[in-house]
Amino acid sequence: MTKRVLDVGQCQADHGAICGLLEVHFGAEVVQAHGLDDTLAHLRAGRFDLVLINRKLDADSSDGMHVLRAIKADPRLSDRPVMLVTNYAQHQQAALAAGAEPGFGKAQLDAPQTHAALARLLGT
Repeated sequence: MTKRVLDVGQCQADHGAICGLLEVHFGAEVVQAHGLDDTLAHLRAGRFDLVLINRKLDADSSDGMHVLRAIKADPRLSDRPVMLVTNYAQHQQAALAAGAEPGFGKAQLDAPQTHAALARLLGT
């Protein structure tokens, strides 16, 4: 079964780069969302194996942590694996404390540790 990833809050260029990584290396289908409302609607309407959330959402530059917290606070969605996309260690630590999986930064898309973290959730 094809893995599905919800990519939240990325600009078009970054979304394209993330799609390329996920499609080529993991055969995943990637769906884009831009904020809290469409993220929750997608998650409630279909199956997603992973949610990637940008630290700063493209639509309004709001903090992506509010999307992460909303997912983890919803009993119907809280079991979904979520990663924060950020290059900043302090924001990764905050995401882990809020229930996220260890994430990665856009500068690390091609790094072996990024591929290993994704493979743990999406397979090889």
